[in-house]
Amino acid sequence: MHSALVRVQNVFGFFTTVAFVTAIVVALSVTVIPQTPSASMEVRNVQVVKGRPHYHSPKKEEYAHIRFDLDADLTSLFNWNTKQLFVWITATYPSKTASEPPSQAVIWDAIINSESQKNPITPFTVYSNYMNPPKTSTRARKPSKPKKQEIELAPGLLQLKNSKPKYQITDISGQLSSTSNVTLELGWNVQPWVGALTWTMPEGKGWGRWKGIKGGRSKAFDMPALKVKGVNQEAVKGSGKPDKAAEASPIVK
Repeated sequence: MHSALVRVQNVFGFFTTVAFVTAIVVALSVTVIPQTPSASMEVRNVQVVKGRPHYHSPKKEEYAHIRFDLDADLTSLFNWNTKQLFVWITATYPSKTASEPPSQAVIWDAIINSESQKNPITPFTVYSNYMNPPKTSTRARKPSKPKKQEIELAPGLLQLKNSKPKYQITDISGQLSSTSNVTLELGWNVQPWVGALTWTMPEGKGWGRWKGIKGGRSKAFDMPALKVKGVNQEAVKGSGKPDKAAEASPIVK
């Protein structure tokens, strides 16, 4: 007869084998689920400022603020194996040297959790709900006023209007004014529960039932030139409509 230690080793080996095979099946199963992401982006306002972009910057340099509108539908990227989605917007512009590749800078990003990540079911949550059930009161309550119905967006739907950038654009040369042919582009990274990470597929390309993004890039625009108003003053010039006092906050679910 086998000893207890040998039996434990056999059970553990069988368990790891089953878990490994199950993970492979789960990772491969999502390849048959169609993915058809789409997005539209528009630049609202561009400002180039000469100053210190950060409090720790040793010298003054030019940096840019870009406001934008984004309407994206990335719901098809969420399936039963999706943990979360990392989304970003990149500003791309030509480098100062023609032989170098275009420069890129991230101006905005966000992490969108799946429904299972927002409300995970774990042994701890099950135990907490069992030990601390919701309390019910027998007292008569006054009828409360009806609240305004809030629209909850599904994971992957992005609606940003005149959104501020999270990050400022700076260049290694310290100059950004009058830069031409600048575009904004949406990108993402799908982080699954098990399996490999997947990245942005450009428009027109695909793999099986996975299609590249439809849209997701703004029209090319030019950075405004600096307008020097005087000595020892910051030079600022914006293109587009002036900013309003009230700002629209982005909606990300």
